Amino acid sequence: MFWLDGGGSRAWSGRRSILGFLRDEDVSLTYDAAARQVSRHQHGRSEVVGDDVFGALAAEVARDGGDPAVSWVGYLGYACRPDLPAHRGGGAPDAVWMRVRDPLFVDHPPGRPVAGAPRRALDRTTPGWYVDAFAEVQRQLRLGNSYEVNLTYREAVASPVDPVTAYLRLRASSPAPYAGFLRHHGTHLLSSSPERFALVDRDRWLETKPIKGTTPRGDTPERDEEMRHALATDPKYRAENLMIVDLLRNDLSMVCDPGTVTVPVLMEVESYASVHQLVSTVRGRLRPGVGTVEALRALFPAGSMTGAPKLRTMQVVEDVETSPRGPYAGAFGWVGADGRADLGVVIRTLVATPAGEQWHYELGTGGGITVRSDVDEEYAETRWKAERLQSALVPGNDA
Repeated sequence: MFWLDGGGSRAWSGRRSILGFLRDEDVSLTYDAAARQVSRHQHGRSEVVGDDVFGALAAEVARDGGDPAVSWVGYLGYACRPDLPAHRGGGAPDAVWMRVRDPLFVDHPPGRPVAGAPRRALDRTTPGWYVDAFAEVQRQLRLGNSYEVNLTYREAVASPVDPVTAYLRLRASSPAPYAGFLRHHGTHLLSSSPERFALVDRDRWLETKPIKGTTPRGDTPERDEEMRHALATDPKYRAENLMIVDLLRNDLSMVCDPGTVTVPVLMEVESYASVHQLVSTVRGRLRPGVGTVEALRALFPAGSMTGAPKLRTMQVVEDVETSPRGPYAGAFGWVGADGRADLGVVIRTLVATPAGEQWHYELGTGGGITVRSDVDEEYAETRWKAERLQSALVPGNDA
């Protein structure tokens, strides 16, 4: 089952929840990136149907013949493109997609303005392994192999808090445009992502809204405004954002009509419960003959989660990171049989699997590194990004 949660939406993302579940006769797909196997599930049986999840999903969508009542809901993990470098392996499937007919739609009233929330004091003690990875990233940047590297890591948490309770806590403390809950064969994905990966509308306009540049909210209105202003004007944050905008303009140009790729919004500050974020918008119109899933593949993974240039930087990421990203840094949302789609980037997200009487949760956190980055500041940023996710897993914590 799934819940694409519109309760924390913004005007640009719509204020509607979409809910649904699979019947026994309904089809779902999963992907194991290490084995390069796409499995098709129906009537309690599974069969391997290919080695490319994008191709398998595109074939299934085409089979639906443009039926507007049919959509596919799920996620693509970071390692879903076998032609790009990435660590592969891990527990959760690298992709899950479910064919849904006639889902339930629920409209939400406009939300209240988002206010800042007090944060706990965090240890700024930067561990040695992060210092070493940061140093290698800096070496690669100074060699000219990358302009910006998104350095991330994973954490595992054991908790008695079940995924439904954890998600309800998360949506209360961190409402977001790409919030949502998905359950499939024992895997649970709990998202509070604020970032759009890709929207494809009825007129075949493709839009992405990369986030690059993040600061915490202030504890007072005055301090909050100082943090917002610093994000909007700091040369480091603006350089990070601009590099990813340029990368995405190139990605869109591969699948869009010449002359249609534009940047209607450049470096706008959006404020959420715990962070201010610097957001841009890049859009273009898909060329005739380019399918929706093909366009998603061209953009995947999100440039904000790799760095620039994409291919070489993904090689650097593979060298310096020590664990597979799994669903983290991928995309989560829906693809319609009629060609429309709307997916967010898998950040601020928990992935849960059962572990005896407890639940095993995994989360990813990180940030963009440039030559001007400071190791202690960057590590501190990863900690307060992860804080809201971790607080949802504390027994008895309803904050």
